[in-house]
Amino acid sequence: MAKNTKEVKFTEEEMNSIQDIRTEASRIFFSLGQLHIERRNVNDGLDIREEQIEQTHDALVSKEKELYEKLNSKYGEGTLDPVSGTFIPNEKK
Repeated sequence: MAKNTKEVKFTEEEMNSIQDIRTEASRIFFSLGQLHIERRNVNDGLDIREEQIEQTHDALVSKEKELYEKLNSKYGEGTLDPVSGTFIPNEKK
């Protein structure tokens, strides 16, 4: 059996409470969207900065390799004391 249903009108206070919750939910969703965009922008900026630093590091590694090859060619294999600047060649076998 179907119940006899009768329309009920919410009070103004009840409608205001519902509207307040909907408004606050909209604000929260808007804030979450803003936060997501801010996070994406920060991450993009960090990615760019990281790539630049990695490129600088790669250039330094290349420069270091070239220097070692040049010094190795000039002085041969050996050990450098970085404090005194003294180079000790490896004994030739």
